[in-house]
Amino acid sequence: MVSPAPSLPKAFSQLSLAETADLLAARRLPPVEQWHPERSGDSAMEIRADGSWYHEGGRIGRPAMVKLFSTILRREPDGSHVLVTPAEKLAIAVEDTPFRAVEMKSEGTGEGRRLVFRLDTDDLVMAGPQHPLTFGRDPDHPDPRLHVRGTIGNGLEARIDRALYYEIVGMALAEAEGDPAIWSDGVRFPLMDGRAGDGGGAP
Repeated sequence: MVSPAPSLPKAFSQLSLAETADLLAARRLPPVEQWHPERSGDSAMEIRADGSWYHEGGRIGRPAMVKLFSTILRREPDGSHVLVTPAEKLAIAVEDTPFRAVEMKSEGTGEGRRLVFRLDTDDLVMAGPQHPLTFGRDPDHPDPRLHVRGTIGNGLEARIDRALYYEIVGMALAEAEGDPAIWSDGVRFPLMDGRAGDGGGAP
């Protein structure tokens, strides 16, 4: 049986980096990438662009239920999304991204910075090698996203809220040496061209 994500022990803004790391290490998700059931269908569910979940046109108002469903969400190779268990997989419509990054904590500066995001499901994700940031290729129309899980480039993503994006831009510009970029967990993420993060050295 899948258990929903536990509630945070205190306000995200009050968590230390060590406490955040402990929460990340303790998080266990079902192995949905290993499940390939023969039975399939349609869930009659939708995740709208604002992050709200709907079933048969009615909004799912219980956060615990949304958290539960989010743990069995998977993105397929064709870009579609499904809810999957060992017994069946059910299609779910996703208007934009299945998650939203709604809060951010930054510790350190420059190459030593770590950015941790709280999603609208209360999951915590640290940007880095396994969770890259992308910003789109057009600086006039930024498309800031965080890879949450699954295959990088075709996995589950969170859209980064506009206020957080501007905060990231401010940090990057304040530390810019050449093209603006933001570092997190040892990876450099350029703001302008949407490339995957560069590891290791400066540009």
